[in-house]
Amino acid sequence: MNENPPPCPKCSCEYTYEMNALVVCPECSHEWVPAESSETGVPPAEGWGKVVKDSVGNVLRDGDSVVVVKALKVKGSPSGIKAGTKVRGIRLVDGVDGHDIDCKIDGFGAMQLKSGVVKKA
Repeated sequence: MNENPPPCPKCSCEYTYEMNALVVCPECSHEWVPAESSETGVPPAEGWGKVVKDSVGNVLRDGDSVVVVKALKVKGSPSGIKAGTKVRGIRLVDGVDGHDIDCKIDGFGAMQLKSGVVKKA
């Protein structure tokens, strides 16, 4: 953690704090990833897209590995995806019905998952 996180790019508040990978402003509730905003010079809300979080609140990014936290039924398969299944190399997408992760799962192939059923590995 940094001793002095950067001021809020939205309201210039100096009382920001770090929470996991994000920096949070207590005055306007703006959240951003400091590395992204310093590289591009643009706040993530305008240049980076929406923030996708897993079931426990960790921020997910393309290429992360995740673990499925609950058993999932799969149409056309006698057995579903078991809790604890590791998924490598996810890709964040704007999917249908809240399915915001595109991935390949061994034994099942390509599919989309909701971020609420995975945890960052």
